[in-house]
Amino acid sequence: MSAADPAGGSAIAWEDVPRFTAAAVERVLAAAREADTAPLVALDIDGTLLGHDGSLAPEVIDGVARLREAGVHVVLATGRSVPALLPVAHWLGLDSGYAVCSNGAVTITLRRDGGYDLVSEVTFDAGPAVRAMLAEDPEVIVAVEDLGQGFKATRHFPAGELSAPTQLVDLEELLAEPVSRVVLRAPTRTSDHFSEMVARAGLHGVTYAVGWTAWLDLTPPGVSKASALDVVRETYGVPAGATLAAGDGQNDREMLQWAALGVAMGSADAGTIAVADVVTGHVDENGVVPVLRAALP
Repeated sequence: MSAADPAGGSAIAWEDVPRFTAAAVERVLAAAREADTAPLVALDIDGTLLGHDGSLAPEVIDGVARLREAGVHVVLATGRSVPALLPVAHWLGLDSGYAVCSNGAVTITLRRDGGYDLVSEVTFDAGPAVRAMLAEDPEVIVAVEDLGQGFKATRHFPAGELSAPTQLVDLEELLAEPVSRVVLRAPTRTSDHFSEMVARAGLHGVTYAVGWTAWLDLTPPGVSKASALDVVRETYGVPAGATLAAGDGQNDREMLQWAALGVAMGSADAGTIAVADVVTGHVDENGVVPVLRAALP
């Protein structure tokens, strides 16, 4: 059995991918013990902790709680904006520590009152890349993140997709100031359409990731979940060998390669599985749960 990578990679045989076992985590835990520190566990949200229907299983909540009780540094690392991350952090009982948002462009610390403090925001001039994509398809909806508030967009996205308040503005106002993240969406298209558009446009000066649907994230050059997580890792004093990450999407690939143990969900695309060290169960089977349990020191 094989699957094609929607981002254009070659097919990969699922049975050839190493399956996750508890033994795979032992070297991460051993590195933490040797450094006399706790490991760092970085977790994607959508498609990893949350099901594709937005559900959060009690077993996932329990697994995260047990890690926190054991002193493990649990860091949410997501493409979501800050307002969209905060409810998930609350559901998981995460009320302190770091979180990485906007595919690495924004890093915050969580507060016990449900709020947050900004640690860093990386911005860029999105104009050239956005205009290059619009030249390929003028019907694409464009949104930019308005830090802490939600999004500014040229048109409304399909209901519930941005998970944050949206203000409609024209394109010139949208691109007037540097931004941390841009989302391009074409509801009537496919992810392959965006992959082809990116190839034709020859995007430069940005980091990009194509989603499961016709969705494209643009972030500043060199910025990813991995780049932000490495700063968090150094802040905590965790050695590189004591890191674990789990994710399912194209925007998780750098993170999975960055971690000492990169775990792809069984529901991930083939290109993401290909860069991971091991693959666990499907998100619908709560495949992240055995990973959380195995990561307990």
